[in-house]
Amino acid sequence: MSRLTVHHTTIEGLHIVERKPLGDDRGFLERLYCQETLGEPLKHKGIRQINHTLTRKTGTVRGLHFQYPPHAETKIVTCVKGKVWDVAVDLRKHSPTFLQYHAVTLSEDNFQSLLIPEGFAHGFQTLAPDCELLYFHTADYCSSAEGALNAIDPYLAIPWPLPIVERSERDSNHTMLTDTFLGVEIL
Repeated sequence: MSRLTVHHTTIEGLHIVERKPLGDDRGFLERLYCQETLGEPLKHKGIRQINHTLTRKTGTVRGLHFQYPPHAETKIVTCVKGKVWDVAVDLRKHSPTFLQYHAVTLSEDNFQSLLIPEGFAHGFQTLAPDCELLYFHTADYCSSAEGALNAIDPYLAIPWPLPIVERSERDSNHTMLTDTFLGVEIL
């Protein structure tokens, strides 16, 4: 029995990873990562960095962040406490789904992760207080390669499920898209 199942979304390369915990009256054990199962969607790149976030307030939006090549990264996002509405936006130049987004609810109870390939922006909104997320990255963070979209950009028209109660000053100041944005060229 596979402990992880990869499900395709409507956007090529973007996957939902379903985790199958083993449990009994004491609790459970779940696998968060397995090279054998996730190697293909990760294009056989290893995990280089693991990050953990805590977001306290319900309705907070973080993102939409990405890394430009050659520091582009694939990431696996998992909610280990609370509940978030997780969003990935396709920024790949010439992609048939360019600037389209896919959203999924991740929670401590639904045992799903979002596997986001290179060339996507990522963000989320908390649907509960004190949400904790784990991020598995295939590249090291590089501040000079960081890019971002504004989460309330009317061009994207992302229908955040709750009123936005908090965003960082940095995220609030990201510029809005214009017709000059042609996407990210993935190497």
